Amino acid sequence: MNCHRNYPWYKGWQQTFQEQGFTVLGIHTPELTEERDLEAVRRRAAEQELTFPILVDNQKQNWDAWGNSWWPTTYLIDKQGYVRYWWYGELNYQQQGVQKIFRRRIEELLNE
Repeated sequence: MNCHRNYPWYKGWQQTFQEQGFTVLGIHTPELTEERDLEAVRRRAAEQELTFPILVDNQKQNWDAWGNSWWPTTYLIDKQGYVRYWWYGELNYQQQGVQKIFRRRIEELLNE
C-alpha cells in the first residue's frame, strides 16, 4: 500500500489545478487479495477524502496495458493525450522531492 503515501500530492494537485482543466484519475490495481473489495476501496477513498475518480482494475487489464511493474506509478498526460512524464514509486521516497518536480511539470503542461 505504498500508494497512500502519494495521496497528499494527488489531492493537492486536484484541488489546486482542477479549475485549469487538470484531472487526477486513480487506477487501483490490487496487489493483495483483500484489496479487491470494491466497498473497501470506496471506504478508503472516502476516509482519505479522495474526490477524483478511481477505476478499480481487479483483472489488471489497465496495469498490463500500461506495462506497469511498480506500485504506485504516476503519469502526467498532456492535453493531446500523450504521456509526457512518469515516475515509478512513491513521489517522495527517501526525500527525493519528485512531487515538487511533478508540480512544476503540471504547471508547464497547463501553460502549453
